[in-house]
Parts: sequence; structure tokens; C-alpha cells
Amino acid sequence: MPIWANLDSSRGDVLRRLAAVVACLVLATVTACTGSMEIDPGPSSPPPEPRPAAQAKLPESGSTLVPSTDPTALALAASDMLFEVARVVVLAPVADEAALARASSIAIALGVPVLPTGADDQAVGEEILRLSATTLLPVGDVDLDSYDLTSMNVQPVPDDAAAVAELLDVEVSDAGADLPADVPALAALEQGQMMAGPAGAPSAAGHMPETLPSERVEGVRVLADGNQSQLAAVGTSRAAGATVTVLDGDPRASVDLFDHGEPTDAIVGLGTGFGDSETFTWQAETALTGVQLPGGGQFAFDRTRYVALYGSPVTASLGVLGEQGTAATVDRAADLAGRYQQLTDDVVVPTLEVIVTVASGTAGSDGNYSNEWPAEEFVPLIEAAHEAGQYVVLDFQSGRTNFLDQVREYADLLAYPHVGIALDPEWRLGPDERPLEQIGSVGIDEVNAVIEYVADFVRENRLPQKIVMVHQFRTDMVRNREDMDTSRSEVAIVLHADGHGTPEQKDATWRNVREDAPDGVYWGWKNFYDEDDPTLTSRETYEIDPVPDFVSYQ
Repeated sequence: MPIWANLDSSRGDVLRRLAAVVACLVLATVTACTGSMEIDPGPSSPPPEPRPAAQAKLPESGSTLVPSTDPTALALAASDMLFEVARVVVLAPVADEAALARASSIAIALGVPVLPTGADDQAVGEEILRLSATTLLPVGDVDLDSYDLTSMNVQPVPDDAAAVAELLDVEVSDAGADLPADVPALAALEQGQMMAGPAGAPSAAGHMPETLPSERVEGVRVLADGNQSQLAAVGTSRAAGATVTVLDGDPRASVDLFDHGEPTDAIVGLGTGFGDSETFTWQAETALTGVQLPGGGQFAFDRTRYVALYGSPVTASLGVLGEQGTAATVDRAADLAGRYQQLTDDVVVPTLEVIVTVASGTAGSDGNYSNEWPAEEFVPLIEAAHEAGQYVVLDFQSGRTNFLDQVREYADLLAYPHVGIALDPEWRLGPDERPLEQIGSVGIDEVNAVIEYVADFVRENRLPQKIVMVHQFRTDMVRNREDMDTSRSEVAIVLHADGHGTPEQKDATWRNVREDAPDGVYWGWKNFYDEDDPTLTSRETYEIDPVPDFVSYQ
């Protein structure tokens, strides 16, 4: 029978005596258990070596979009993507903007996540567990009742900024985020200083353990659309080491905001302003290339206009572009555009519209009544234009051949960021037609197929927007034009009125071509040196209503 079975009311005395015996046995190897020895009151082993407050990581995917306006969901997603471990986590009430802003600045200084409380505390608790957190830093009136605080150290953050700096051993001036001042949603992080904390703090208290600096990552770009709900997510992203850029909508419109010398291993989008994941990925990656059009930016008509010489370097008979050598052509285009630059605050880009396939009076070996000059023949002019900051448009006169088939043959030239295309339906022939016997025409399905091809090419190759121009001086030259696809933001579509004659005749053509045109297009105008009577001056051309976006000279 166990000895405890016979214990009576003196059981307490027996237990105390037994405990004393056990204590003596433990110390027997040191000294006799006399009760008169001196015992070191400190710990029996040294404290654990300090470890980094957190360890950040690269996202698993090269591009990730979090399309949400839920502050907790955004912050949890950022923490999950960017942190492997965080022994310290900052908390703040989701409904207290000032507390969240202050908590975010503290998180950035420490290099640890900041999580909003009060909306989905179960998910927040699970993330704290995943991070292996041992210390919580509540900012403001955080309710901790929903969390398991077993073995958890809780250190409320003081209201005073100096006390915070002393407690956390960080420079207060390092606690901000480098964000634009004109973004109200995230302006609380802009100045780089701790803000006065809101009243109230959890009753639980502990101490701030010694930690090493967090291990942050490089090469992560976070793009935020500026919604206030992203405050904690941006703080967490900055804390992990990510570069955060706040912008409005399509990243290509903000290409100047990015540091293009900074390597990028992963891109994260925060918010609902970037479309779907696929759209966000190609637009963000395009913006991060840093490649810009001659007029600046990645959109063809962003306060930008074009003035072009038309023709071919192969022969002078097709227009003024071929009347001189390459260097003189570039200089002439610059001089012509300069006359227009005096008339507008927009940037006027010198442009070369180069005929690369030309309608022929004979069928040729392929029977298509179109001569296709080798693409490499135009490379010197295209590269000279690039060096001079000029745009190039490849012009196609396809004869009996589908426009798309010819455009594909010049894909190597289309790969240059400053090169667009133009379709000339006047020379698009039916199966039994010949040049100069009638005015050619094209169906809208063929035009849309070219638009789709160029748009896909731009997207896949992460290129700036390209001009796709369609020449027209009669409405029947583009059949069913009202069905033109203007939805692809990879291209800017220009309808180009290229009729010649007196100013009155040209104005009539202009009004006729513009009637019932599809929405979302830009407008081109052509001046002829020999056929117009008289040729309009630059000032007269810019007095046309509306002012043409693209002017060419033949």
C-alpha cells in the first residue's frame, strides 16, 4: 500500500518535510543541507542569447495581388507573405486610425509585423501563433481577451515618443515610411516620427526582451493604391524591407515614381485599384522596366502630340522622308516638330512614318501586289530615331495580303519600344482587285485582329503603349468601323484623315471621317506638300477643331 494511504491530518507537515529532504538531496553534492549555507538568488542558467526580432522572406510568387479593402485581411496577407518568424508583433485596434498609424511606424522601426485587432481576432491569433511570437506590443486600447497569452510577454507601448525610443532601443527618426505627402490614407507614416499615442492600454504588462535587429529582405516592391485600409499592410511591408510605392491605378502611369536601379525579385499589389491579378502583373512589370516613350512616360498620348515625315528611306518617290539620308531625315523631323512645339504646352515628338510594304502595280512572285522590304533595311533609321528621341510608325500597304500577316513579318522592328504601326486601307485589295483601279478597303475584323496582335505583343514583351494608326479619307474604307476594338490599353488607336485638296475639301473630309467614330480614339491629319492647295501652316493646322493629335507630312 502506498505510503500516502496512511497520511492523516498531519499530511501538510509530512509534505513540507519531504520537500526539504528533496532540496537537501539536490544540493548534497555541493554542501551539507544545514540550512545555514548562502544560495545565489540569481537564475541557475544564463538567459538565452538574443535573437532577431523577426525574419522576413520573399513572397512565394513573383507577383501577388491582394484585392481587398479589409484592413485585417490586407495586413494578414502582408505578414504571411513577407515574414517567416516574428518574435515581436505590434497590435493596434482596427477602428483606431491614429493607433494603427503609430503602430505601423513602430513596426517599421523594429522590422516586425503590425496586425489590427477587433475585427477578426481568431485569424490574428493564428497569425501570431504562426509567427512564433513571444512578445506583443499593444498600441492604444487593444482588447487582449480573445488571445491566448500563455507564455506570452505583453509590453504596452508608452504614449511618449522618447520613452518608446528608450524602451525599443530604436531611433525615432527611423520609424516613418517614405510615402508621398499627397496620399491622405497613408500620410500618417510620411514624416518618420512617432505620434502621440491614444489613451488607454491593456492591463497586462511585461518587459521588452533584448533582441537583435530584424533580418529584412531586399528586392520586394509593394504597390499600394492608397486606400486607408492599407495602413497596417504598408507598415508590415516596410518593416519587412519592401519598397512601397503609393500610386493611383495603372502602374504604367507612374513610371517616374520607381527607382529603376533597384533590383526586383517580387511584386505585391495592395487594393482594388489594379484590376485583376493578370492585369496587375503585366502593368506593374512594364512600369518597373523603366522604359519610356520619346515624349516621356509609357502612354503614347499623355500630354503628347506627334508631327511626322511620311515616306520610305528606300526611295524618294513615296514622300519627304526618303528625300535625304538618315541623319538629315532625323534633323528634318526635329525641325518640323519644333515649329509645332511653339504652339502648345504639350510635348511634340518628332516622328518618322516609314512605309515598309508598298502597293505594287505588278503581282510579284507572291501574287499579292505588295512589295515587302526586308525588315533589317529599316534598322539604321529606327535606331537613329531612338538616339534622337523620335518615334517611328511602320506603314503597311498590304495589297491582297491580310494586314496581320504582314505586320507579323516585322515583329523584330515592333520589339523596339518607340515603334508603332499604321494600316493603309486605300491599298488593301480584294482577290480580283489591282492598285489604282479603285479605292481599297478593309473589314473591321481584320483591323481588330491587328489590334489584338499588337496589344498581346506589348503585354507579353512588357513594352510601353504602342500607336496603331488607321488611314482613312472615306468612311467606307473601314467597313463596320463602329465595331472597332478600343478596349485594349496596350495600344492607342489613331484614325488618320489623310485626304488632300483645298482647305475646304480637307475640312469636309475631316468632318466626314469623324462622324460616328468609335469612342476612345485619337485623331491624325495629313498635310501634302504638292497635292494640297495651299499647304496649311503649322499654326493653321493647330487651329483645326479638334486639334489633331498626330500630324504627318507627305
